[in-house]
Amino acid sequence: MKVAVTGAAGFLGTNLLRQLTDRGHEVTAIDRVRPTTDTPGVTWVSGDVLDPASMRSTLDGAEVVYHLVALITLAHKNDVAWRINTEGVRTVAEAALAVGARRMVHTSSIHAFNQYTCGGHINERSPRSIDPALPVYDRSKWQGEIELRKVIDKGLDAVVCNPTGVYGPVDNTGSRINVTLWDAARGRVPVMISGGFDLVDVRDVASGLILAGERGKTGENYLLGGHFTNMLHATRLAAEINGRMKPAFAIPAKFINSLMPVMEPVAKALGSDRISKASMGALLAAPIVEHDKATAELGYRPRPAAETVRDLIAFYNGQTVKVDTQKIA
Repeated sequence: MKVAVTGAAGFLGTNLLRQLTDRGHEVTAIDRVRPTTDTPGVTWVSGDVLDPASMRSTLDGAEVVYHLVALITLAHKNDVAWRINTEGVRTVAEAALAVGARRMVHTSSIHAFNQYTCGGHINERSPRSIDPALPVYDRSKWQGEIELRKVIDKGLDAVVCNPTGVYGPVDNTGSRINVTLWDAARGRVPVMISGGFDLVDVRDVASGLILAGERGKTGENYLLGGHFTNMLHATRLAAEINGRMKPAFAIPAKFINSLMPVMEPVAKALGSDRISKASMGALLAAPIVEHDKATAELGYRPRPAAETVRDLIAFYNGQTVKVDTQKIA
């Protein structure tokens, strides 16, 4: 089958391409950059998700379109992120409809749901990120879904997947969570901030996207979660696996959050958004994410968190790890 993947050179894209080619699909990989080595079954093309003509050209002939492109930021305002995460979704969806694609699988985010008003649990019926006080990423991911549904109303067959915090191998881009765990594995994290997230292996997200393309119901959302992961425990496990000193303790997230009025402007001046209200807010909210719907309707089953951490450290140590997921029944 001929498929197309936008954002194919990214963290999730790299893993999705491996699984698609393992299944024998012919893949058009769309990105502004590309790897220096060729992969059998993959044709790389340059494309701009904000350019309708570019998208119609690159998607032509694709039966299934996987849309992965997004600009992730912890900032409150970012005009480029807003355009890519909203207008970009609509442009790709309209192009997929125009070229006659059988299905589109849109990769949204758990951040399209308001984690601060969800009552400690998130499922597909939870409140959405409409509050203007939320970070631009959260608001734009929800607006992107709205833009997609406008094209679904015109006849596009599309489904939406909402991954949680994605981590694990193979990562050639250096995601925030992976870098933190690798730093811990090298003994470079003496203390950690308390709290945790629902983290999901990137290989399981890739598998979930394929399952959604095969089994998902038109217009439906599927949360692709993993397991709630305490970050102190995860960083200690990474250090233990690699034989290095573990983080000694965790600093309460509420204490760090109280210092945000001073710390956030300094971080911004240094060109970093890692110390921000958004990053601390996610730790403080820490909702439980339910992925029962994806399990029941798609057959989605994420692997244990400890397996992901072990494989990630092996990957960074240059060892071969299993990059495909479990067989789909």
